[in-house]
Amino acid sequence: MSYSHQSMGSGSRSARGYEFGRTYVVRPKGKHQATIVWLHGLGDNGSSSSQLLESLPLPNIKWICPTAPSRPVSLLGGFPCTAWFDVGEISENLHDDVEGLDASAAHIANLLSAEPRDVKVGIGGFSMGAAIALYSTTCCALGRYGNGHPYTINLRATVGLSGWLPGWRSLRSKIESSNEATRRAASIPVILAHGTSDDVVPYIFGEKSAHSLALAGFRQVMFKPYEGLGHYTVPKEMEEVVHWLASRLGLEGSR
Repeated sequence: MSYSHQSMGSGSRSARGYEFGRTYVVRPKGKHQATIVWLHGLGDNGSSSSQLLESLPLPNIKWICPTAPSRPVSLLGGFPCTAWFDVGEISENLHDDVEGLDASAAHIANLLSAEPRDVKVGIGGFSMGAAIALYSTTCCALGRYGNGHPYTINLRATVGLSGWLPGWRSLRSKIESSNEATRRAASIPVILAHGTSDDVVPYIFGEKSAHSLALAGFRQVMFKPYEGLGHYTVPKEMEEVVHWLASRLGLEGSR
């Protein structure tokens, strides 16, 4: 399958002045029906994401693969690497870097805002990329970022692989305080997948993320456990994602 690649410079800056890296685009081979921003994990880049995605049999999807800013990361003792937000040890008491989360969610929304109105838009990612994808999805439901600024992108699908849900503790109360947020949450399809042997983001956080979304009123959440899978993707998992996206987005010609 032949796809065309395009890369774009950035220049966009996060709230703390960190510059986002290069964005890679995998253009659809068939009719352009959907655009999905795909977000890499900690220390990775958009180029490696685009290489994975161009092999998927989804000819009607345009993939946008941005690169996170390079910033000091608490988990790594302050060592700088590409990261969508700052993060410490993945635990029950994980502190959310709302400023960093908002800045990356806004960068992603800006990428999607340029898409044609008749094209369905979605978001997905792996590990930390899945976390920012899920955070963006909660912003979509609430209609605002963590800082209160309006979030205006209408997400039609979210994919989260081997990740976690930032802000899970307060999500239910925030959603339930607004009828409009409740309606939006119920309308967004989400698929989460996680390996039971993940030693980086433990399986329990994938399970807890799905449970927290469902409790908050996200009625279209699918959670797929993968027995024995570590912190990586496998063809079976990606095949599930392909089938789910083609079904949820109503894509033509996908196989």
